[in-house]
Amino acid sequence: MTYGTTHQTRSAGHVDLGDAELNERIATGMTAVEALLHEELAQGEEFLIDKVLHLTKAGGKRFRPMMVLLASEYGPEAGTDNVVKAAAVLEIVHLATLYHDDVMDEAELRRGVESANLRWGNSIAILAGDVLFAHASRLMSELDLQTVAHFAQTFQDLVTGQMRETLGARGGDPIEHYMNVIREKTGVLIASAGYFGGLHGHASEEHTDALTKLGAAIGMIFQIVDDIIDIFSDPADSGKTPGTDLREGVFTLPVLYALAEDGDVGEQLRGLLTGPLTEDAEVDRALELLSLSQGRERALADVYSYLAEAETQIARLPEGPATDAFRQLASYTIKRVG
Repeated sequence: MTYGTTHQTRSAGHVDLGDAELNERIATGMTAVEALLHEELAQGEEFLIDKVLHLTKAGGKRFRPMMVLLASEYGPEAGTDNVVKAAAVLEIVHLATLYHDDVMDEAELRRGVESANLRWGNSIAILAGDVLFAHASRLMSELDLQTVAHFAQTFQDLVTGQMRETLGARGGDPIEHYMNVIREKTGVLIASAGYFGGLHGHASEEHTDALTKLGAAIGMIFQIVDDIIDIFSDPADSGKTPGTDLREGVFTLPVLYALAEDGDVGEQLRGLLTGPLTEDAEVDRALELLSLSQGRERALADVYSYLAEAETQIARLPEGPATDAFRQLASYTIKRVG
């Protein structure tokens, strides 16, 4: 399973942020990011280019670069070339992790198209991800050492999260393990979006720190909400078949809470959820049991805890359209649960 936000289908550049002038600035910035992505990734040997552009051309929300642009609004260099370059770096790194995740997960689809590993095989997909990291590193080198140093830690966190997920809880608390995985695999890149927006927008250290912590909280919120949607959503609303993660043998936060329950529901789930569910009847039974558990409520309580953290960081920022947009973003996240 890839830890990321997967349900919003519109491009981030076309999200209504509640202020016409802010919308225009962000849209202009997103257009510049998109142009830089294609310009940068079209460099190199011909046999590389179609591989590294595969997921870029497939589209995506571009949430992380949008977050960079929005965070840059707190400094005098909002939306400048360096901000755009940092936003492109973040999206390229995100794309690279998707290539590698799809190999790990043996995924067949990504962004509505064949995954790179299905089309070209695992070796090519891994190498394409590595080339993307090379592109990101080149763009970082054109910024500053502070950017490079931050991304060195980000790379380490991303790999740590993937390794942690692969090794499993190893006898530890599975809920703590899961929280650590999504913090390292999802939260870290969105935190970096806040950091780079503040850094390259030349915001104050106080505001950059708030934006970094806000990004980390938003990343956790989005992933846990996705976990809830996977189990409890109406397909007509979410566009997703409930129980997809169960079919893959991935037990997300509401499932882990339900599995830990005392009583008949928890006992039946522990007997049923011993690996991937291959039969529709098994999935239906698991979803029925989960609806009788406290998994949704406990996971939602964690969402509200991270929302409180996000609101604490928003309160450290000056009032204005960008801060209103972050409030709107947090509100939208909760509404996705239904």
